[in-house]
Amino acid sequence: MDVRLVKAATNGDAEEMERLVNDETEAVLLGETERRSNCLHIASIYGHTDFCARVLQQLISSPDPSSVSSLLSATNSYGETPLLTAVKNGRESLACQLLLREYVRHGLHDAIQSRDDGHGSNVLHYAIRNGNEELALELIQAEPALSGNTNNNNESPMFVAALRGGGFKRVYTRLLDIEGSAYNGTNASNALHAAVKYNHEDFATQLVQTRADVARQLSRQQDGKGDTPMHLIAHFNRVNILENKIFWLILDKDSRAETDIYNLHEEIKNKVIAASREAVKSLTETYTGNTSLVAILIATITFAAAFTLPGGYSSSAESEGLPIMAKKVAFQAFLIFDTLGMCSSLAVAFICVIARWMDFEFLLHYRSLTKKLMWFAYMTTTLEFATGLYTVLSPRVHWLAVAICVLSVSLPILITLISEWPILFLRFRYCGKPFNANFIEMV
Repeated sequence: MDVRLVKAATNGDAEEMERLVNDETEAVLLGETERRSNCLHIASIYGHTDFCARVLQQLISSPDPSSVSSLLSATNSYGETPLLTAVKNGRESLACQLLLREYVRHGLHDAIQSRDDGHGSNVLHYAIRNGNEELALELIQAEPALSGNTNNNNESPMFVAALRGGGFKRVYTRLLDIEGSAYNGTNASNALHAAVKYNHEDFATQLVQTRADVARQLSRQQDGKGDTPMHLIAHFNRVNILENKIFWLILDKDSRAETDIYNLHEEIKNKVIAASREAVKSLTETYTGNTSLVAILIATITFAAAFTLPGGYSSSAESEGLPIMAKKVAFQAFLIFDTLGMCSSLAVAFICVIARWMDFEFLLHYRSLTKKLMWFAYMTTTLEFATGLYTVLSPRVHWLAVAICVLSVSLPILITLISEWPILFLRFRYCGKPFNANFIEMV
């Protein structure tokens, strides 16, 4: 291609192009670059509508008007016609107002349906993907056969439109009216899979009302993961689609589907229950490991404390080996709390050993029981620490002994306040006001 024509096409300089034609001949307009792009390809990238129009006019008035068809249907090394190049680059005005009409006028239907070599997509794929609704409608009107093409990812224009949802209602409604429209999608899915996944209820409704037989087939088609659209309805909780539209319309159109849908419902319910049970078992296994470790630690602490009593043991002949502080109330409280802490922590450790992983109901009860026992062991261990120090310090530093007791007793209360703070905050904030109890469950 003449360098001057390349520059003119890039800049949209129609006057320079016409001067070049006058200096040479109209044949100069048929030149190609190393990538086999002609001047229309280059101008289409930049959306130069006037330049393209005047190029076509020059060829129409030339001794060989058939060269117009050659220029419009020519594909570059990427497999793109000028129309496809314009649409890919979002030049809606150029594609709608000039190029598409010229393709139709010259009967270049095969050229309109051409697909690029990179993705195998046609102009309708790109128009929908780029959000050019008006252009997409023009393309469907000009060449309905575009609706039956799929690209290298097995995506049909219908599938791409279903992904975009309500914003392309006019497009997929028009596509549904075409008998030969394809519904294929990626990973062996279809347009109904896409509508359910992205909750495009209107597309699903239009599909069932317009193409009931097709909808019935698509609803039973499995994708690459083995999921049908009905499976996805349950997986993504698309209750609005299941109850209001697809479920009942399919059932009305084919009463034989009732058994299929019932079996599908049971299958999905069983899968969800099984998955939930496995999740609980996995979480409980982790909880068991952590809980048993803490329980054994508390049991070790309380066991050791029983043999290192505050104040030590008497060495006098009359009471040799007996605790010196045995008659003090604080010491007796220390022994009680120590015993309770050790017994409750050992009970938790024992329950962890006998946990039956196959019994789901036991696991639920187990978590509730061990949580209560661990909390009790924690509180008694804290009180054991406070009473032990009080026994030793109170005869000489009474204020410090009292301070330690107050701090130790306050610690469980403080932790409870911190852990329950979101709920307590809601109750305080809405005190005396209408309050939705569901907020507490959400917290």
